[in-house]
Amino acid sequence: MPSFTVFKGSKDGKIVKSETKKGDLQNDQVLVKVTASGLCGTDEHYRSADMVLGHEGAGVVEETGPNVKNLKKGDRVGWGYQHDSCGDCEYCLTGRETYCSERQMYGAADLDQGSFASHAVWKEAFLFKIPEGLSDADAAPLMCGGATVFNALYTYGIKSTDRVGVMGVGGLGHLAIQFAARMGCDVVVFSGTENKKEEATKLGAKEFIAMKGKDKIDIGRKVDALLVTTSVSPDWNLMLPVMAPTGKIFPLTVDAGDFKIPHMGLISGGLTIQGSVVAARSVHRHMLEFAALHSIKPIVMEFPMTEDGITDAMSTLRDGKMRYRGVLKPQ
Repeated sequence: MPSFTVFKGSKDGKIVKSETKKGDLQNDQVLVKVTASGLCGTDEHYRSADMVLGHEGAGVVEETGPNVKNLKKGDRVGWGYQHDSCGDCEYCLTGRETYCSERQMYGAADLDQGSFASHAVWKEAFLFKIPEGLSDADAAPLMCGGATVFNALYTYGIKSTDRVGVMGVGGLGHLAIQFAARMGCDVVVFSGTENKKEEATKLGAKEFIAMKGKDKIDIGRKVDALLVTTSVSPDWNLMLPVMAPTGKIFPLTVDAGDFKIPHMGLISGGLTIQGSVVAARSVHRHMLEFAALHSIKPIVMEFPMTEDGITDAMSTLRDGKMRYRGVLKPQ
């Protein structure tokens, strides 16, 4: 009967150390010892909720249930935002289980466990083997951050001949640059100032546009796909003219407010605003394999997985000082 340490949010936003107890492993359940956890902006959203935090987990299989087929003790695995689905609906049967009406997602299900913990128990079908070439600390931020940007590029038909724009060089943006560049795309980065130009170029950007103070942008060849990874919506009157006709816009960050865009600019360019959640499992596997093959790794800052360490990491993220993904390591 597993019992393990977890770190929860609370009403006043304080990180609280607690304990979760589970019954003996049943069916296809797997007990995973956490070795690294990414820190995502979504974790900050749930900081004031009475739930275990963290959804970018990496670790080692410690025990398996009686019907586990493909995992064994000692395997390195990770998990992300989704924990389960019905398995029978149209979306599940066509590899789109992220849209299943019975999907079990972070923040809405399994509130007694997460990746800010010593261990967790998950269904085998929603765990992913970590390929050789990716350390646990490198793999953890890919479980949500990497899956989010890769899904937009892979699932919605972005081609190697496309020009891809990335707005923001942060937790999502620095991964989006790498994935798009390794896919063969011509990547242009839009950022506030010139501060991150050198870094963006090293990650694979061919062009860098500093937006501050500009009332017009001239980038020559226009953008076929725009991945918006900034926490604040851009000035669409400034950005729509850089979009190629029939281009796609992916708003990838979470916002509780309304999405507003100039109506005429949208229809006259035949643009698509494409919603996209994290990757379905088949896409997630491809993402990890692609990252390992092409040496795509997050730039991380490590923190101890303690109450103080998590608090420090969240403060660093909230203050805009994270370069670029926080990783919590058990002590």
